[in-house]
Amino acid sequence: MTGFYILIGVISLVSWLVSNQLKSKFKKYSQVQLRNGMSGAEIAEKMLADNRIFDVKVISTPGRLTDHYNPKDKTVNLSEAVYNQRNAAAAAVAAHEVGHAVQHAKAYSYLTMRSQLVPIVSVTSKFSQWLVIGGLILGAASGGSGIGFYIAIVGLVFMGFATLFSFVTLPVEYDASNRALAWLKDKNMVTREEFAGSKDALKWAARTYLVAALGSLSMLLYWGLQVLGGRD
Repeated sequence: MTGFYILIGVISLVSWLVSNQLKSKFKKYSQVQLRNGMSGAEIAEKMLADNRIFDVKVISTPGRLTDHYNPKDKTVNLSEAVYNQRNAAAAAVAAHEVGHAVQHAKAYSYLTMRSQLVPIVSVTSKFSQWLVIGGLILGAASGGSGIGFYIAIVGLVFMGFATLFSFVTLPVEYDASNRALAWLKDKNMVTREEFAGSKDALKWAARTYLVAALGSLSMLLYWGLQVLGGRD
């Protein structure tokens, strides 16, 4: 199990470093006030209107970095700071979340696929690691064969859904950022300095998803080797 703890430690450290850098970037660009004087909510509403999307509401949600788009009720949920503030970081986040609404309106294939995976992953992610570990224990007790192996395989399949979800999320997030940045630039919503800040903030936000995807893949490969590596 030493290798497992080392892997967990490395993933956690990288995730912490990226998360801290993201918070630092958002704090920095929260000081860059928009010359157009628009709040995050106003930015979101204008981008929706420019894309002729009139059935999506922009609402405020409690917390920090809790911003998200909900395709079920068609709401762009902006954290209180983003909703009210008028800076480059708020503009970037608001436009990014509207980018997801644009994806939804245009039936972007990866967003559709991710939405279809949500109910599956919400169930399988709860049991995957327990099934793998339980299967390995049962397998060891029965000499490496029998039902324990098949239980562990089921756990790996469940874990595979989480990994697939993580990687499907990447193009969804990068595309939303690209849509946001293109709109901010094409509509002259921000100055050159403000645009650079928005772009840098979204770049680090995307890296959190990249780290999560690589971490999920690493865990899948590690447990896959534990289950399959000892078999002839």
